[in-house]
Amino acid sequence: MKKFRYWLYPLLCACVTVLSLTGCAGSTGTEEAETVSENKAREETGVDIAEDDPFDDEFEDNRTIYEDPEKIETMYLTVSRGNAGENTDHTWEEINSYSDYDYQKMGVPRYQVEGLLQIGESDGKTLDPDGLGFGRETPNCRVSIRGQTSTLVRYKNYKIRLDEDAGEWDGQSVINLNKHMMDGLRFRNKMMFDLQSQIPHMVSMKTTFVHLYVKDETSENGDGQFHDYGLYTQVEQPNKKFLLRHGLDRFAHLYKENKIFEFGKNDAIRLVTDPDYDEEEFSYYLKTKGDQDHSKLLDLIDDVNDASVTPDDLLDTWLDRDNLAAWLAFNILTGNIDTQSRNTLLYSSLNSHTWYLMDWDCDGGFLQEEKRVLGKESPDADGWENGVSNYWGNHLFQKALKSESFRKELEEKVEELYEGILSPENVQKMADHYAEIVKPYLYEGHDVGNLPLTASEYQRVESAVGKEVEDNREKFYASLERPQPFFIGNPSVEGNEIEFHWDASFDFQKDLITYSFELADNLNFDHPLVKKDGLETPEYEYEGKLKPGEYFIRVTASDADGNRTSSFDICVDGSSIKHYGVLCFYVNEDGSLHRKGE
Repeated sequence: MKKFRYWLYPLLCACVTVLSLTGCAGSTGTEEAETVSENKAREETGVDIAEDDPFDDEFEDNRTIYEDPEKIETMYLTVSRGNAGENTDHTWEEINSYSDYDYQKMGVPRYQVEGLLQIGESDGKTLDPDGLGFGRETPNCRVSIRGQTSTLVRYKNYKIRLDEDAGEWDGQSVINLNKHMMDGLRFRNKMMFDLQSQIPHMVSMKTTFVHLYVKDETSENGDGQFHDYGLYTQVEQPNKKFLLRHGLDRFAHLYKENKIFEFGKNDAIRLVTDPDYDEEEFSYYLKTKGDQDHSKLLDLIDDVNDASVTPDDLLDTWLDRDNLAAWLAFNILTGNIDTQSRNTLLYSSLNSHTWYLMDWDCDGGFLQEEKRVLGKESPDADGWENGVSNYWGNHLFQKALKSESFRKELEEKVEELYEGILSPENVQKMADHYAEIVKPYLYEGHDVGNLPLTASEYQRVESAVGKEVEDNREKFYASLERPQPFFIGNPSVEGNEIEFHWDASFDFQKDLITYSFELADNLNFDHPLVKKDGLETPEYEYEGKLKPGEYFIRVTASDADGNRTSSFDICVDGSSIKHYGVLCFYVNEDGSLHRKGE
């Protein structure tokens, strides 16, 4: 465990102060350095560092910023062509025509337009004389699309970056407008963050409903009028200003889990000073939004993967138990499953070795009933994605969950939230209220005909939100009883046999685990070629050869009480339905094997 270096920082700061006072350090150089540092801080945060700083090394949110969570802000955006040098010489039609995947194929940065953002009244005509952009006629921002998968849908999400001389809106210079086209309720993400803002040991993001009007001056066919673009949700941008507003260390380490980051050993995660450091490779897994010194992160990863570091030593050295328990309990009870290896922020103040977790995206919460209504629920909907097993594939969470004392703390936190802020009654009441706010925009305005749910389906999904908390609590306790999921390895040919193997499962009660192995040539496993139960070791040898073609493996782990779990592997069929616990592989004409997707 490598925490000594972080204790040194305050001591070094004290030594520098003593040296400067005694004249041992050159006063001119010190004053110049302090001036540069202060100027940089002012530029980056817009706050004079001589002012009182709310940061006190405690991970508690500044809850005063969440006033009026039901407010609907009206924004007026006039878009115009800029210049090629700033990549703003594009039309509004171009901005809304390309997805993130199109830009990747083209190998160019996302197109932008110039914009004039103004605040006003909901009538689509009147501007607020005290609001951003009032009286201004020239552009004050740049506009591009935001998101990844969401860029494939018809109506885009937008990122609006205000110019330096434009001022701020609600203390922010980056405005993220999310349409949430794939969210039938259109308030799910906001409600999740608003619930988080009430929970101790968690830091949320401020969200605001936004009614957007757009005037397009990039087209020759424009009519010079503002057009109603319907309802959006604005979510704070996590940056130095965000940290400052929430009472956190604005110079902290802050990472966004970008793709699939599971705290395993990874050659892409290196120090910036490492000759083999590649910023693009690093950013594939983690985007750096704070201090650039990655040594503390690397030390954490080392201890996560060091078998000599016990789960409780890891927790007590690197993590805040209250924060981790609250974060896991919140996401488990709300069913926000897409948080096991992404959509998460890692925060640690500059002078501390403790890491905290924050949610980056919450639009996956309370989603099960909508999946059922739309026929998108997987055949194994009650599988490993529910409860603690959803996090078992992440090295950090797995090690923490192996601590018996932490599992008890997690159970206590689940009950605390279930009896309080996340009670089914409280959550349902909140959902009913938010539905009344957003429905006039969904079925009477711009979004009519562009919702995944009909009005009757909307009512069914919305009325089941509170019940989902109850269901998720039951699934949480079930996940503690059953064996934990595992990965199936790639099959291999060994002489006249095909060897199949998988990782050993784990049982919190230390029950004996046995495995069921199935091999089939169809995804439904109607007539499996092999079905073997009661295997006590995670392996099976198939004698003989298989004909060229596609094959499927299914392995299930069972404990002495009959609790069962499938593997982490997922096979997606032609209808984009996920089949959990299934690995697909191919036998080639020459008898060799390869896994689907490799």
